[in-house]
Amino acid sequence: MRPGPGMLLQLVLWLWSFGGFARAHNGDLTVRPTCKPGFSEDDYTALVSQNIVEGQKLLKGKSLELCGSFRNVLCLHRKDMWKSLFLAILALSLNIVTPLWKMQFSDCSETKGIRYETDNLDFKVRTDGTIYATQEKGKRNVSADLLPQPGDVLLPWRHPQNFHGLRRQKRDWVIPPINVPENSRGPFPQQLVRIRSDKDSEIHIRYSITGVGADQPPMEVFNIDPVSGRMYVTRPMDREERASYHLRAHAVDMNGNKVENPIDLYIYVIDMNDNRPEFINQVYNGSVDEGSKPGTYVMTVTANDADDSTTANGMVRYRIVTQTPQSPSQNMFTINSETGDIVTVAAGLDREKVQQYTVIVQATDMEGNLNYGLSNTATAIIMVTDVNDNPPEFTASTYSGEVPENRVEVVVANLTVMDRDQPHSPNWNAVYRIISGDPSGHFTIRTDPVTNEGLVTVVRAVDYEMNRAFMLTVMVSNQAPLASGIQMSFQSTAGVTISVTDVNEPPYFPANHRLIRLEEGVPTGTALTTFSAVDPDRFMQQAVRYSKLSDPANWLSINATNGQITTTAVLDRESAYVKNNVYEATFLAADNGIPPASGTGTLQIYLIDINDNAPELLPKEAQICEKPNLNVINITAADADIDPNVGPFVFELPSVPSAIRKNWTITRLNGDYAQLSLRIMYLEAGVYDVPIIVTDSGNPPLFNMSIIKVKVCPCDENGDCTTIGAVAAAGLGTGAIIAILICIIILLTMVLLFVVWMKRREKERHTKQLLIDPEDDVRDNILKYDEEGGGEEDQDYDLSQLQQPESMEHVLNKANGVRRVDERPIGAEPQYPIRPVIPHPGDIGDFINEGLRAADNDPTAPPYDSLLVFDYEGSGSTAGSVSSLNSSSSGDQDYDYLNDWGPRFKKLADMYGGGEED
Repeated sequence: MRPGPGMLLQLVLWLWSFGGFARAHNGDLTVRPTCKPGFSEDDYTALVSQNIVEGQKLLKGKSLELCGSFRNVLCLHRKDMWKSLFLAILALSLNIVTPLWKMQFSDCSETKGIRYETDNLDFKVRTDGTIYATQEKGKRNVSADLLPQPGDVLLPWRHPQNFHGLRRQKRDWVIPPINVPENSRGPFPQQLVRIRSDKDSEIHIRYSITGVGADQPPMEVFNIDPVSGRMYVTRPMDREERASYHLRAHAVDMNGNKVENPIDLYIYVIDMNDNRPEFINQVYNGSVDEGSKPGTYVMTVTANDADDSTTANGMVRYRIVTQTPQSPSQNMFTINSETGDIVTVAAGLDREKVQQYTVIVQATDMEGNLNYGLSNTATAIIMVTDVNDNPPEFTASTYSGEVPENRVEVVVANLTVMDRDQPHSPNWNAVYRIISGDPSGHFTIRTDPVTNEGLVTVVRAVDYEMNRAFMLTVMVSNQAPLASGIQMSFQSTAGVTISVTDVNEPPYFPANHRLIRLEEGVPTGTALTTFSAVDPDRFMQQAVRYSKLSDPANWLSINATNGQITTTAVLDRESAYVKNNVYEATFLAADNGIPPASGTGTLQIYLIDINDNAPELLPKEAQICEKPNLNVINITAADADIDPNVGPFVFELPSVPSAIRKNWTITRLNGDYAQLSLRIMYLEAGVYDVPIIVTDSGNPPLFNMSIIKVKVCPCDENGDCTTIGAVAAAGLGTGAIIAILICIIILLTMVLLFVVWMKRREKERHTKQLLIDPEDDVRDNILKYDEEGGGEEDQDYDLSQLQQPESMEHVLNKANGVRRVDERPIGAEPQYPIRPVIPHPGDIGDFINEGLRAADNDPTAPPYDSLLVFDYEGSGSTAGSVSSLNSSSSGDQDYDYLNDWGPRFKKLADMYGGGEED
């Protein structure tokens, strides 16, 4: 039966997919460094016709190449697979050729006699590697039926090798890889392969599969019929989810005993073009310098395709779709179709014209085939970065300004420039410098960071009398250097004219802090020097007048016209106003300009010392033992003068009175110190005034007689005065000491008696009764009102006597009126006058008189003077607020009558009765 074209095409595809199944072995498996043992090709594929005769060779030759004759042999060339495949299909369909091949194997040694074996009974391999047919119809022990048409499967097995040759062992069953296209539409389950064992005719066999996709997640993607061995796929495959599966097929008997060794099943998912290229970023940002040459790299865009990158499905190609703006050319950039690198392709990039380009990039798979491939786009934003290709230029060729003299940090002119580069960048920021016209450095030019203007600023004061105008030449540049090939513009230089205006400057003392030297003690009225000032305004006719600003000791005066300094007192170097022999005074010089200006000058007078201070003896007091040779008194002198008008000093005792030299002696130690000691063997304890004459070394020398008080006292063995001796030395005898002690005792006794008397008086005050003690009775007694006491704690009154009794039956029948202090008011209260709300100047006196009248007419009043209670208001007060009392300043009311009311109203009389005298 002749195979049809469809069957031949399927057979060719199947054989091409699964490869060959022949293996060769040699006893020597040693691997040499310079040789790779193995077959010359990984896969050998042959197309066999059904009419092949026994013994016919399948291939003759060493390599796979397209044969020149199609009569007997056709070789498949991998380098031109599709062409060879087409020729093979054509030849088989016409039954004019038989495709054959020859295998080659190298073991990297000189060993001869390599043996080849195959597990297919229809073919054999000679020792030279030639495969030939052994019979027209082959027999298969283990086979695999593949969809959609079953085909024969070669089942090669491996032989263990040793140094004595090859020994055939039991064959293993091998299934070639199974290819399954992804995204299949079914129907499912779809058969992939059938697995059979040659022992299924003898026993019942059960087939099963294990691995990922079978009994491991994802579960049940594949299953197998345990009886027939047919394996199925149960759902559409997705290569992007999983590209391959590795399963193991098992054959066991009904008892679960292994019949065959497990076989590996490799299932590969064939990729379909079902994924578009995806850009990593939807928007890419890049930059390129303006003026860049063609071929300058800009940026790279990248798109990934989830399909198989080894096939056309995953091979992405790039192209630029559009460019915006299309200036100066519509194709300013190009892209590498394979790498996605964007480069410039044309010159003319100018940031000042176009600052940004927007490029749409398209990525297409199927190697860029727009008819079959899938596409996607992204945006590339290309910024044209600035380079310093535009020098700054002044907007004017000359500038002018004006500045007053003696002013600093004043902006006198603003220089404006124009720069077309990117603002606020080093290519735009201006730097100004003065080329000429300012040799003394009076000016500098600072850059305004916002406007980029140059601010001509005075940093060193200018003098109108020295320079009335300045002509400056300035240049402007950028912080960044100019780009290559760009030259400075002639407009980058300009002139600046600055005029100086005259102002009234204060006079100044040329020799400020002027120092003069003279001796102290110069008489009053002595002219010391002329301290004059200079007016810098030479072009103004102004007069300068002088005055004294600071003269701490008030020793000097200055002539207001010529500045002559004259003394007004004797200068004394030892004065507290003199510091380090220098006396300072400050003077003021003022002109008569508009406005007036003044300056100060300091005169320093260095006073030379003269011997005008006699030395003073030190110390003023001392003590010594009453016996000589125990201790001495060290004496020295102090002199307010300075060298050479001080020491060495001369210490001596006066000759009068004679007892001084008789009792005391002075021993010279050095020029500044001497020792005073007793001359006699014993001197009674006491205080002695010892006069000593001290003379300095000045010219002429000055002397001074000083008195030193010496306490003579008994001493202990260490030469220190004893306590009794110190008291005796102070001049107090025994009688004096006793008198002092008696005085102290008398004083303490007096204090004790006073305390006892105070205690007794306090006790008496607590025991007396209120209103009963005749001593405190108010009748015909003098009362004291100026004793305030110490508050509530100092009161010893029995307040219960002032309280109203709870039960007093003897007062129930009393008539109404003014009650006594020991009565409770019963019945109606006496009608005392009510003061009006609005007082009248005379109502105070009327109120008091009416109150007295009511009290006098009270029949319950005792026959003697008694305390009357006027402050009891009862349940409610009818009196008005105290705040309603107003003092009158009209002077209509005469209050002189208050003087007649006694001492209690004296204060009111003083307040209201004084008239206009207050």
